[in-house]
Amino acid sequence: MTLKEQKIGFLGAGKMASAIIKGLLKYGIAQDNIAAGEYFEPTAEAVRKEFGIYVTKDNAEVVKRSDILIIAVKPKDIEKALSTAGNVKDKLFISIAAGVTISSLEKMTGNNARVIRVMPNICATVLQSATGISRGTRATAEDAAIAMEIFSAIGVAMEVNENLLDAVTGLSGSGPAFIFQIIESMADGGVYAGLDRSTAQKLAAQTVLGAAAMVIESGMHPGALKDMVCSPGGTTIEGVFVLEQNAVRSAFMDAVIAAAGKSEQLGKK
Repeated sequence: MTLKEQKIGFLGAGKMASAIIKGLLKYGIAQDNIAAGEYFEPTAEAVRKEFGIYVTKDNAEVVKRSDILIIAVKPKDIEKALSTAGNVKDKLFISIAAGVTISSLEKMTGNNARVIRVMPNICATVLQSATGISRGTRATAEDAAIAMEIFSAIGVAMEVNENLLDAVTGLSGSGPAFIFQIIESMADGGVYAGLDRSTAQKLAAQTVLGAAAMVIESGMHPGALKDMVCSPGGTTIEGVFVLEQNAVRSAFMDAVIAAAGKSEQLGKK
């Protein structure tokens, strides 16, 4: 059975679930093949209105009518959501909750379901997520392929061992916030140099977007691309020198490592 023939249910219909739903609809999944369980009525109504899918407060109903379940509630709410899910035997559950391990998810489903753990990021809202995927002990290669197909619909997906998901969380899960700070800081610099705020922000954002596209499309090392911009004695190397003086590279490494460490701590609670 292809992905487009399967029924997909969501436990939780917040921002991340909405981003995935948007991607699936764009990918060609029929509205009738998507359902969501959401307790908070304003969120439920917003999702109904935006996507035209079936939304209910009854998680068991969503599970019953779905082949694939995407767990999109907050980590602290997973146990409650699964306790109200009814018969989960032989269902495929895909969790996007940070720090909640595959073993914990398998226990919560009574070891009756197939589990895959994924870590997308907020850029899924514009269909540009970077997602890590890890399969559980009962999940098959076909299950992993289905998860890859779902999350490739909202960006780029890569399968990794679960012990690397904390690193994925620190890098691409938390990373958009780091990049937003770069864009804001670059725009601030542009304003200081005389640009109006709107112009500076658009130029900063497009500069980051273009630089990322060059890394992906060229396949070149970022350092080599940096050297292409740094003319001898020019403006760019002057700026790079200031960044090196302020240990910007090590600060970003520390930020990713700290976020990854926090993800590991959350998984042990």
